[in-house]
Amino acid sequence: MGTVLSISPATKKASIMDAEVAGDGGKNDKSLKRHSMFVSLSWKKLVASSAKKSAKKVTPNPLPTRELPSSQVAQLNSENVRKTHQTEEKKPKAPIPVPVPTVPTQNSESVVQNGRLSSVQKQPSSVSLVSPRRIVIQASTGELLRCLGDFLCRRCYKLKELNSGEVILWFRNIDRTLLLQGWQDQGFITPANLVFVYLLCDDTISDSTDSPAELQGTFQTCLYLAYSYMGNEISYPLKPFMNETNKDVFWETSLRIINRMSAKMLQLNADPHFFTEVFQDLKNQRDSSESNLDR
Repeated sequence: MGTVLSISPATKKASIMDAEVAGDGGKNDKSLKRHSMFVSLSWKKLVASSAKKSAKKVTPNPLPTRELPSSQVAQLNSENVRKTHQTEEKKPKAPIPVPVPTVPTQNSESVVQNGRLSSVQKQPSSVSLVSPRRIVIQASTGELLRCLGDFLCRRCYKLKELNSGEVILWFRNIDRTLLLQGWQDQGFITPANLVFVYLLCDDTISDSTDSPAELQGTFQTCLYLAYSYMGNEISYPLKPFMNETNKDVFWETSLRIINRMSAKMLQLNADPHFFTEVFQDLKNQRDSSESNLDR
């Protein structure tokens, strides 16, 4: 009799799943083997690189220095000192000049030259080291104008009818004319300019003047030079200072004053002491009787 073999569907499925699981297990085993191999290789590389870095950073310990005994150190020091003394003895020693202390006199001073002490005699100087005493002089413009008028009246003693007010009027008329005509912006009559006018008048106007016209012409010539030299403007007209009748005399007198007084005119502006002397001289020209009345 024949044998019948029957296979159920569940059993077939189970066998198929077992076969698939067995196949997946083989695959997983292969992947695990490959993964472990990669891990081992990367770990070896990491260990090798860290070993290289540690080899670079680690420095060998320095060798311990050998300490010399104290006796040997002392011996070396003594030898160095002995060699230093020998080299110094070989060098030629130059004599050192020592100045001898002396008490200097008033007109001599000591100088050391090539190791020898020599005395130098001072020449007496004409310029004093002591500064001159400062002199303060105060005077108003009106006071100096009166002093200038008194000086001209005293110098021209032949003009009996001349008074200081007339001289002041000549001066003020010219200054006012220049202001009105626009030749100057401010008045010329100041203490410094009056000192300059007095310097020129003192040298130019002589005591032999015997006419008021001659005195006025010479005085106006001095004023023209003072305006030209001390004034604020570049140029001034001739008409207030010069009359047509004495034109030649005006220019002759001007050239004579320039040739003779140029040095003193420059000195008056450059030397304060000379200016003070002229200033004091002008102030002393005030009439003593008038000054007593003012007091």
